[in-house]
Amino acid sequence: MRARTPAPFILVAAILGWVAACESPVDQPGSTVPGTCQADAPSIAPQRTDILFVIDNSGSMAEEQAAIATELPAFLEELRQGGGVTQDFRVGVITTSVYRRSFFNNREEYREYPEEAGRLRPVPTPSGEPSAERYLEGSDPEVLEKSRRLVKQGTSGSGQESPFEAVRLAVASSLATQPLEQGGNGGFLRDGARLLVVVVTDEEDCSSTQRPPPVLLTEDTSRDFCSEQEKSLTSVEEYFNTLQGLRDGQGAAREVLWATIGPVALSDKRAGLVQDVTPQGTFVRNVECPTSYGPGFRHRAMSERFDSRLQNLDSICKPSYRETLVAIAELAAISQSIEVMNLPDPRLARVELTRGDGTVQVCSVAGGDLRYDAAGEDRPARLFFLGDCLRRADDQGVEVKLFCAQ
Repeated sequence: MRARTPAPFILVAAILGWVAACESPVDQPGSTVPGTCQADAPSIAPQRTDILFVIDNSGSMAEEQAAIATELPAFLEELRQGGGVTQDFRVGVITTSVYRRSFFNNREEYREYPEEAGRLRPVPTPSGEPSAERYLEGSDPEVLEKSRRLVKQGTSGSGQESPFEAVRLAVASSLATQPLEQGGNGGFLRDGARLLVVVVTDEEDCSSTQRPPPVLLTEDTSRDFCSEQEKSLTSVEEYFNTLQGLRDGQGAAREVLWATIGPVALSDKRAGLVQDVTPQGTFVRNVECPTSYGPGFRHRAMSERFDSRLQNLDSICKPSYRETLVAIAELAAISQSIEVMNLPDPRLARVELTRGDGTVQVCSVAGGDLRYDAAGEDRPARLFFLGDCLRRADDQGVEVKLFCAQ
Protein backbone atom coordinates (compact mmCIF):
# COMPACT_ATOMS: atom_id res chain seq x y z
CA MET A 1 0.00 0.00 0.00
CA ARG A 2 1.44 3.32 -1.08
CA ALA A 3 1.85 6.08 1.40
CA ARG A 4 -0.68 8.95 1.01
CA THR A 5 0.76 12.37 0.09
CA PRO A 6 0.18 14.85 2.89
CA ALA A 7 -2.69 17.31 2.19
CA PRO A 8 -0.63 20.48 2.83
CA PHE A 9 1.90 19.41 0.19
CA ILE A 10 -0.90 18.87 -2.36
CA LEU A 11 -2.36 22.32 -1.60
CA VAL A 12 0.95 24.12 -1.97
CA ALA A 13 1.76 22.28 -5.19
CA ALA A 14 -1.64 23.15 -6.61
CA ILE A 15 -1.16 26.80 -5.78
CA LEU A 16 2.34 26.87 -7.31
CA GLY A 17 1.03 25.17 -10.43
CA TRP A 18 -1.81 27.66 -10.77
CA VAL A 19 0.58 30.59 -10.37
CA ALA A 20 2.93 29.14 -13.00
CA ALA A 21 0.11 28.47 -15.43
CA CYS A 22 -1.86 31.71 -14.95
CA GLU A 23 -0.84 35.20 -15.92
CA SER A 24 -1.08 37.92 -13.29
CA PRO A 25 -4.07 40.31 -13.77
CA VAL A 26 -1.55 43.16 -13.75
CA ASP A 27 0.16 41.73 -16.85
CA GLN A 28 -2.93 40.92 -18.84
CA PRO A 29 -3.48 43.01 -21.99
CA GLY A 30 -5.58 46.10 -21.32
CA SER A 31 -5.41 45.68 -17.54
CA THR A 32 -6.04 48.75 -15.36
CA VAL A 33 -5.11 46.95 -12.13
CA PRO A 34 -2.19 48.79 -10.48
CA GLY A 35 0.98 46.76 -9.89
CA THR A 36 1.59 48.40 -6.53
CA CYS A 37 -0.49 49.92 -3.75
CA GLN A 38 0.95 53.36 -4.49
CA ALA A 39 -1.61 54.26 -7.17
CA ASP A 40 -3.26 57.69 -6.91
CA ALA A 41 -6.72 57.78 -5.34
CA PRO A 42 -9.67 58.50 -7.66
CA SER A 43 -10.29 62.22 -8.05
CA ILE A 44 -13.60 64.01 -7.43
CA ALA A 45 -14.75 66.34 -10.18
CA PRO A 46 -15.13 69.98 -9.11
CA GLN A 47 -18.68 71.12 -8.41
CA ARG A 48 -19.70 73.64 -11.05
CA THR A 49 -21.92 76.59 -10.14
CA ASP A 50 -22.94 79.53 -12.31
CA ILE A 51 -23.75 82.49 -10.04
CA LEU A 52 -26.08 85.23 -11.24
CA PHE A 53 -26.34 88.36 -9.09
CA VAL A 54 -29.48 90.45 -9.74
CA ILE A 55 -28.67 93.97 -8.57
CA ASP A 56 -31.31 96.63 -7.96
CA ASN A 57 -29.98 99.74 -9.71
CA SER A 58 -32.76 102.15 -8.77
CA GLY A 59 -32.07 105.51 -7.15
CA SER A 60 -32.03 104.26 -3.55
CA MET A 61 -29.44 101.49 -3.84
CA ALA A 62 -25.99 103.15 -3.77
CA GLU A 63 -25.20 102.26 -0.14
CA GLU A 64 -26.49 98.71 -0.47
CA GLN A 65 -24.41 98.03 -3.59
CA ALA A 66 -21.31 99.35 -1.81
CA ALA A 67 -22.05 97.13 1.20
CA ILE A 68 -22.32 94.04 -1.03
CA ALA A 69 -19.00 94.91 -2.68
CA THR A 70 -17.34 95.30 0.73
CA GLU A 71 -18.30 91.80 1.88
CA LEU A 72 -17.61 89.91 -1.35
CA PRO A 73 -14.24 88.58 -0.03
CA ALA A 74 -16.04 86.56 2.65
CA PHE A 75 -18.52 85.25 0.08
CA LEU A 76 -15.83 84.13 -2.38
CA GLU A 77 -13.64 82.60 0.33
CA GLU A 78 -16.53 80.53 1.68
CA LEU A 79 -17.49 79.56 -1.85
CA ARG A 80 -13.97 78.32 -2.61
CA GLN A 81 -13.97 76.11 0.50
CA GLY A 82 -17.09 74.44 -0.84
CA GLY A 83 -17.70 71.94 1.94
CA GLY A 84 -14.52 70.08 1.12
CA VAL A 85 -15.22 69.80 -2.62
CA THR A 86 -13.38 71.94 -5.15
CA GLN A 87 -15.70 74.60 -6.54
CA ASP A 88 -15.63 75.64 -10.19
CA PHE A 89 -17.71 78.81 -10.32
CA ARG A 90 -18.32 81.84 -12.47
CA VAL A 91 -20.08 85.12 -11.70
CA GLY A 92 -22.36 87.26 -13.83
CA VAL A 93 -24.53 90.30 -13.01
CA ILE A 94 -27.84 91.57 -14.36
CA THR A 95 -30.01 94.39 -13.02
CA THR A 96 -33.64 94.63 -11.92
CA SER A 97 -34.39 97.09 -14.75
CA VAL A 98 -36.68 95.73 -17.47
CA TYR A 99 -39.38 98.40 -17.94
CA ARG A 100 -41.07 101.36 -16.21
CA ARG A 101 -44.72 102.28 -16.62
CA SER A 102 -45.71 105.43 -14.74
CA PHE A 103 -48.18 108.29 -14.54
CA PHE A 104 -46.53 111.61 -13.69
CA ASN A 105 -47.58 115.20 -14.43
CA ASN A 106 -50.93 113.98 -15.77
CA ARG A 107 -49.21 111.92 -18.44
CA GLU A 108 -48.60 108.20 -18.77
CA GLU A 109 -45.10 107.15 -19.76
CA TYR A 110 -43.69 103.78 -20.67
CA ARG A 111 -40.01 102.99 -21.02
CA GLU A 112 -38.09 99.79 -21.64
CA TYR A 113 -34.44 99.11 -20.80
CA PRO A 114 -33.25 97.02 -23.76
CA GLU A 115 -29.56 97.29 -22.84
CA GLU A 116 -30.33 95.67 -19.47
CA ALA A 117 -33.51 93.53 -19.30
CA GLY A 118 -31.73 90.29 -18.38
CA ARG A 119 -28.51 90.96 -20.31
CA LEU A 120 -25.24 90.28 -18.54
CA ARG A 121 -23.63 93.58 -17.61
CA PRO A 122 -20.11 94.36 -18.84
CA VAL A 123 -17.30 94.11 -16.30
CA PRO A 124 -15.99 97.65 -15.64
CA THR A 125 -12.31 98.40 -16.06
CA PRO A 126 -10.43 99.98 -13.11
CA SER A 127 -11.22 103.38 -14.66
CA GLY A 128 -14.93 102.53 -14.83
CA GLU A 129 -15.21 101.95 -18.57
CA PRO A 130 -17.18 98.88 -19.80
CA SER A 131 -14.95 96.02 -20.94
CA ALA A 132 -15.70 93.12 -23.30
CA GLU A 133 -16.04 90.71 -20.36
CA ARG A 134 -19.59 89.69 -19.47
CA TYR A 135 -18.85 87.22 -16.67
CA LEU A 136 -15.95 86.24 -14.42
CA GLU A 137 -14.32 82.87 -13.84
CA GLY A 138 -13.55 81.85 -10.28
CA SER A 139 -10.01 81.03 -11.41
CA ASP A 140 -9.37 84.62 -12.51
CA PRO A 141 -6.72 86.06 -10.12
CA GLU A 142 -8.58 89.38 -10.29
CA VAL A 143 -12.06 87.92 -9.70
CA LEU A 144 -12.49 89.74 -6.37
CA GLU A 145 -11.66 93.23 -7.57
CA LYS A 146 -13.59 92.75 -10.80
CA SER A 147 -16.61 91.43 -8.89
CA ARG A 148 -16.53 94.43 -6.58
CA ARG A 149 -16.70 96.74 -9.56
CA LEU A 150 -19.35 94.62 -11.28
CA VAL A 151 -21.92 94.66 -8.46
CA LYS A 152 -21.89 98.47 -8.38
CA GLN A 153 -24.48 99.01 -11.10
CA GLY A 154 -25.28 102.62 -10.32
CA THR A 155 -28.62 104.21 -9.50
CA SER A 156 -30.05 105.30 -12.85
CA GLY A 157 -32.15 102.19 -13.45
CA SER A 158 -35.89 101.63 -13.29
CA GLY A 159 -37.83 102.36 -10.11
CA GLN A 160 -40.22 99.56 -11.08
CA GLU A 161 -37.96 96.72 -10.01
CA SER A 162 -38.65 93.43 -11.82
CA PRO A 163 -35.97 90.91 -10.78
CA PHE A 164 -38.07 87.79 -11.49
CA GLU A 165 -38.69 88.90 -15.07
CA ALA A 166 -35.03 89.89 -15.49
CA VAL A 167 -33.94 86.38 -14.42
CA ARG A 168 -36.47 84.76 -16.76
CA LEU A 169 -35.12 86.78 -19.66
CA ALA A 170 -31.51 86.01 -18.71
CA VAL A 171 -31.77 82.22 -18.42
CA ALA A 172 -35.08 81.07 -19.95
CA SER A 173 -35.50 83.16 -23.10
CA SER A 174 -33.60 83.38 -26.38
CA LEU A 175 -31.02 85.57 -24.58
CA ALA A 176 -29.71 82.49 -22.79
CA THR A 177 -28.33 81.03 -26.03
CA GLN A 178 -27.81 84.19 -28.09
CA PRO A 179 -24.03 84.72 -28.56
CA LEU A 180 -22.33 87.30 -26.36
CA GLU A 181 -21.07 89.20 -29.38
CA GLN A 182 -24.70 89.65 -30.46
CA GLY A 183 -25.72 91.02 -27.07
CA GLY A 184 -26.96 87.76 -25.56
CA ASN A 185 -25.83 85.62 -22.64
CA GLY A 186 -24.75 82.57 -24.62
CA GLY A 187 -21.99 80.57 -22.93
CA PHE A 188 -22.64 81.80 -19.41
CA LEU A 189 -24.71 78.79 -18.38
CA ARG A 190 -22.66 75.59 -18.64
CA ASP A 191 -23.85 72.04 -19.20
CA GLY A 192 -23.78 70.13 -15.94
CA ALA A 193 -23.54 73.29 -13.83
CA ARG A 194 -25.95 74.48 -11.16
CA LEU A 195 -27.44 77.98 -11.24
CA LEU A 196 -27.39 80.15 -8.11
CA VAL A 197 -29.48 83.33 -8.33
CA VAL A 198 -28.81 86.06 -5.73
CA VAL A 199 -31.30 88.97 -5.75
CA VAL A 200 -30.31 92.22 -4.00
CA THR A 201 -33.09 94.82 -3.76
CA ASP A 202 -34.90 97.18 -1.37
CA GLU A 203 -38.33 97.09 -3.09
CA GLU A 204 -41.05 94.63 -3.97
CA ASP A 205 -40.85 92.63 -7.19
CA CYS A 206 -43.12 94.02 -9.93
CA SER A 207 -42.52 91.39 -12.61
CA SER A 208 -44.77 90.61 -15.53
CA THR A 209 -44.27 88.91 -18.87
CA GLN A 210 -46.72 91.43 -20.40
CA ARG A 211 -45.55 94.52 -22.26
CA PRO A 212 -46.43 97.10 -21.16
CA PRO A 213 -46.77 95.70 -17.63
CA PRO A 214 -50.23 95.83 -16.02
CA VAL A 215 -49.13 97.89 -12.98
CA LEU A 216 -48.88 101.65 -13.30
CA LEU A 217 -46.77 103.67 -10.83
CA THR A 218 -47.79 107.18 -9.73
CA GLU A 219 -46.35 110.03 -7.67
CA ASP A 220 -48.16 108.77 -4.56
CA THR A 221 -45.31 107.41 -2.41
CA SER A 222 -47.70 106.37 0.38
CA ARG A 223 -48.87 103.35 -1.64
CA ASP A 224 -47.12 100.30 -3.06
CA PHE A 225 -48.92 99.60 -6.32
CA CYS A 226 -46.97 96.43 -7.08
CA SER A 227 -48.20 94.88 -3.82
CA GLU A 228 -51.75 96.21 -4.20
CA GLN A 229 -52.04 94.84 -7.75
CA GLU A 230 -50.01 91.66 -7.22
CA LYS A 231 -52.74 89.53 -8.80
CA SER A 232 -52.25 91.41 -12.07
CA LEU A 233 -48.58 90.44 -12.20
CA THR A 234 -47.19 87.14 -13.43
CA SER A 235 -47.43 84.82 -10.44
CA VAL A 236 -44.52 83.78 -8.28
CA GLU A 237 -45.52 80.17 -8.97
CA GLU A 238 -45.19 80.64 -12.73
CA TYR A 239 -41.70 82.10 -12.41
CA PHE A 240 -40.72 79.32 -10.00
CA ASN A 241 -41.96 76.63 -12.39
CA THR A 242 -40.05 78.25 -15.26
CA LEU A 243 -36.81 78.00 -13.28
CA GLN A 244 -37.56 74.44 -12.18
CA GLY A 245 -38.03 73.50 -15.83
CA LEU A 246 -34.60 74.74 -16.96
CA ARG A 247 -32.50 72.20 -18.87
CA ASP A 248 -28.94 72.39 -20.08
CA GLY A 249 -27.67 71.83 -23.61
CA GLN A 250 -27.66 68.05 -23.09
CA GLY A 251 -31.28 67.99 -21.98
CA ALA A 252 -30.51 67.41 -18.29
CA ALA A 253 -32.59 69.18 -15.65
CA ARG A 254 -30.65 72.07 -14.17
CA GLU A 255 -30.34 72.43 -10.41
CA VAL A 256 -31.41 75.96 -9.45
CA LEU A 257 -30.74 77.68 -6.12
CA TRP A 258 -32.30 81.00 -5.12
CA ALA A 259 -31.31 83.55 -2.48
CA THR A 260 -32.61 87.03 -1.72
CA ILE A 261 -31.34 90.00 0.25
CA GLY A 262 -34.53 92.01 0.15
CA PRO A 263 -37.20 94.06 1.91
CA VAL A 264 -38.17 91.79 4.81
CA ALA A 265 -38.08 92.25 8.59
CA LEU A 266 -34.75 92.17 10.37
CA SER A 267 -35.82 89.88 13.20
CA ASP A 268 -38.01 87.23 11.57
CA LYS A 269 -37.96 87.87 7.77
CA ARG A 270 -41.68 88.58 7.65
CA ALA A 271 -43.24 90.76 4.97
CA GLY A 272 -45.68 93.50 5.90
CA LEU A 273 -46.45 97.01 4.72
CA VAL A 274 -46.10 100.02 7.00
CA GLN A 275 -46.26 103.74 6.23
CA ASP A 276 -43.43 106.00 7.32
CA VAL A 277 -44.42 109.67 7.75
CA THR A 278 -41.44 112.00 7.24
CA PRO A 279 -41.00 115.75 6.55
CA GLN A 280 -40.39 114.80 2.92
CA GLY A 281 -43.65 112.86 2.66
CA THR A 282 -45.21 109.49 3.47
CA PHE A 283 -43.38 106.42 2.22
CA VAL A 284 -44.17 102.72 2.28
CA ARG A 285 -41.67 100.41 3.99
CA ASN A 286 -41.54 96.81 5.00
CA VAL A 287 -42.20 96.29 8.67
CA GLU A 288 -38.98 96.43 10.71
CA CYS A 289 -36.92 97.46 7.68
CA PRO A 290 -36.55 101.27 7.74
CA THR A 291 -34.40 101.62 4.61
CA SER A 292 -36.72 99.62 2.36
CA TYR A 293 -39.12 101.19 -0.15
CA GLY A 294 -41.93 98.69 -0.05
CA PRO A 295 -42.81 95.29 1.42
CA GLY A 296 -41.31 92.01 0.23
CA PHE A 297 -44.33 89.73 -0.11
CA ARG A 298 -43.29 88.26 -3.47
CA HIS A 299 -39.63 88.01 -2.48
CA ARG A 300 -40.53 86.03 0.61
CA ALA A 301 -42.88 83.80 -1.39
CA MET A 302 -40.23 83.02 -4.02
CA SER A 303 -37.57 82.29 -1.40
CA GLU A 304 -39.98 80.02 0.44
CA ARG A 305 -40.71 78.03 -2.72
CA PHE A 306 -36.99 77.21 -2.92
CA ASP A 307 -36.42 76.71 0.82
CA SER A 308 -39.31 76.34 3.25
CA ARG A 309 -37.00 77.23 6.17
CA LEU A 310 -36.10 80.56 4.51
CA GLN A 311 -32.39 80.15 5.07
CA ASN A 312 -32.00 81.69 1.61
CA LEU A 313 -33.66 84.98 2.63
CA ASP A 314 -32.33 87.95 4.62
CA SER A 315 -33.09 91.62 5.12
CA ILE A 316 -31.67 94.39 2.96
CA CYS A 317 -31.80 96.56 6.11
CA LYS A 318 -28.95 94.74 7.87
CA PRO A 319 -25.97 96.99 8.64
CA SER A 320 -23.59 94.34 7.23
CA TYR A 321 -24.13 91.60 4.66
CA ARG A 322 -21.12 89.53 5.65
CA GLU A 323 -22.99 86.77 7.51
CA THR A 324 -25.72 86.76 4.88
CA LEU A 325 -23.31 86.29 1.98
CA VAL A 326 -21.39 83.58 3.85
CA ALA A 327 -24.67 81.74 4.45
CA ILE A 328 -25.51 82.00 0.73
CA ALA A 329 -22.08 80.61 -0.16
CA GLU A 330 -22.65 77.71 2.25
CA LEU A 331 -25.96 77.07 0.50
CA ALA A 332 -24.19 76.96 -2.85
CA ALA A 333 -21.71 74.35 -1.59
CA ILE A 334 -24.43 71.75 -0.97
CA SER A 335 -25.66 69.84 -4.01
CA GLN A 336 -29.42 69.47 -3.99
CA SER A 337 -29.52 66.53 -6.37
CA ILE A 338 -28.12 63.00 -6.43
CA GLU A 339 -27.50 60.50 -9.21
CA VAL A 340 -29.60 57.32 -9.02
CA MET A 341 -29.34 54.01 -10.89
CA ASN A 342 -31.56 50.96 -11.24
CA LEU A 343 -34.70 52.82 -10.16
CA PRO A 344 -37.63 50.95 -11.77
CA ASP A 345 -40.20 53.66 -11.02
CA PRO A 346 -39.51 57.08 -9.43
CA ARG A 347 -42.72 56.79 -7.42
CA LEU A 348 -41.07 53.96 -5.50
CA ALA A 349 -38.11 56.08 -4.41
CA ARG A 350 -37.76 56.66 -0.68
CA VAL A 351 -34.85 58.87 0.38
CA GLU A 352 -33.84 58.93 4.02
CA LEU A 353 -31.92 62.00 5.16
CA THR A 354 -30.07 61.68 8.45
CA ARG A 355 -29.96 65.19 9.84
CA GLY A 356 -27.27 66.68 12.04
CA ASP A 357 -29.20 65.87 15.22
CA GLY A 358 -29.52 62.21 14.25
CA THR A 359 -33.18 62.35 13.23
CA VAL A 360 -34.17 60.67 9.96
CA GLN A 361 -36.40 62.51 7.49
CA VAL A 362 -38.16 60.52 4.76
CA CYS A 363 -38.65 62.16 1.34
CA SER A 364 -40.38 60.88 -1.79
CA VAL A 365 -41.38 61.84 -5.31
CA ALA A 366 -44.96 60.93 -4.49
CA GLY A 367 -44.88 63.26 -1.49
CA GLY A 368 -43.76 66.20 -3.64
CA ASP A 369 -40.46 66.82 -1.84
CA LEU A 370 -38.34 65.12 -4.51
CA ARG A 371 -38.28 65.73 -8.26
CA TYR A 372 -37.14 63.00 -10.65
CA ASP A 373 -35.24 63.62 -13.89
CA ALA A 374 -35.07 60.53 -16.10
CA ALA A 375 -31.80 59.33 -17.58
CA GLY A 376 -30.86 60.37 -21.09
CA GLU A 377 -28.50 58.96 -23.66
CA ASP A 378 -25.46 60.60 -22.09
CA ARG A 379 -26.64 61.40 -18.60
CA PRO A 380 -27.78 59.50 -15.50
CA ALA A 381 -31.13 59.84 -13.76
CA ARG A 382 -31.21 62.27 -10.85
CA LEU A 383 -33.36 63.05 -7.85
CA PHE A 384 -33.71 66.72 -6.86
CA PHE A 385 -34.42 67.73 -3.26
CA LEU A 386 -37.21 70.25 -2.69
CA GLY A 387 -38.96 72.11 0.14
CA ASP A 388 -38.46 70.65 3.61
CA CYS A 389 -36.22 67.94 2.16
CA LEU A 390 -33.45 70.27 1.03
CA ARG A 391 -30.07 68.94 2.09
CA ARG A 392 -28.24 70.81 4.84
CA ALA A 393 -24.58 71.40 5.55
CA ASP A 394 -24.64 69.28 8.72
CA ASP A 395 -26.48 66.24 7.28
CA GLN A 396 -24.91 62.95 8.36
CA GLY A 397 -26.10 60.78 5.49
CA VAL A 398 -28.35 60.20 2.47
CA GLU A 399 -29.80 56.78 1.62
CA VAL A 400 -32.06 55.82 -1.27
CA LYS A 401 -34.52 52.95 -0.75
CA LEU A 402 -37.58 51.55 -2.52
CA PHE A 403 -41.13 51.38 -1.23
CA CYS A 404 -42.34 47.77 -1.20
CA ALA A 405 -45.77 46.77 -2.47
CA GLN A 406 -47.83 44.86 0.07
